[in-house]
Amino acid sequence: QVQLVESGGDSVQAGGSLRLSCVPSEESINNFCMGWFRRAPGKEREGVAVFDSGGITRYAEFLKGRSTISKDNAKNILYLEMINLKPEDTAVYYCVAKRWGDGPCLLDKDSFRYWGQGTQVTVSS
Repeated sequence: QVQLVESGGDSVQAGGSLRLSCVPSEESINNFCMGWFRRAPGKEREGVAVFDSGGITRYAEFLKGRSTISKDNAKNILYLEMINLKPEDTAVYYCVAKRWGDGPCLLDKDSFRYWGQGTQVTVSS
């Protein structure tokens, strides 16, 4: 069973920035299509960004231009950097993963087999 360990969530003021990190236990990040989802209070989970093969990245419209998903292969870490945060970005952010070949690497919450425990991001106005 793959475990995904997130960190980096915090409380920030609007306009601030954060960098979330995710490490898969005992496996290389390159074994997976990986990404980030979030769940805001009272809302459904929604995709934020995914890191596809060949370095292709995909972003949800609501964070496009304000977020960057990246990998550090040497450290085996997946990152999500967010800037110009807004109160509506307040949510629990989840790292997700699925093995290559287990469907396309898209922002489809039902297609990811592995989920982290989540890290809280709170943005105050």
